[in-house]
Amino acid sequence: MVTIRLARHGGKKKPFYHVTVAERSAKRDGRFIERVGFYNPVARGQEEELRIDLERLEYWLSTGAQPTDRVRQLVTRWRKTVAEQALAAASADAEPSVDAETSAADATSVDDETSAEPA
Repeated sequence: MVTIRLARHGGKKKPFYHVTVAERSAKRDGRFIERVGFYNPVARGQEEELRIDLERLEYWLSTGAQPTDRVRQLVTRWRKTVAEQALAAASADAEPSVDAETSAADATSVDDETSAEPA
């Protein structure tokens, strides 16, 4: 049976996990079929805490792979993050920024002033 689980990497007191697809009989940090993401629970500042390739994850789930409880929680969190990013990107595209409108208005007023000069 194939399972989707975390494989621990990193140093002492600095955990870093790879989200891997592996045979259930393989060791935790041993042989795996594919890496589909990572989880960094001690991420600081601009470091990325979580990333999962949802397309590959869906493929493995469709073939019958079983995620562990922790991986299921991480996937739920990642899907929520991706949805929020998509929503933010869509709202940013739909609403032009105030700076763009202001600069466009300034440009037309400058054109009007230059065309009003006597020749």
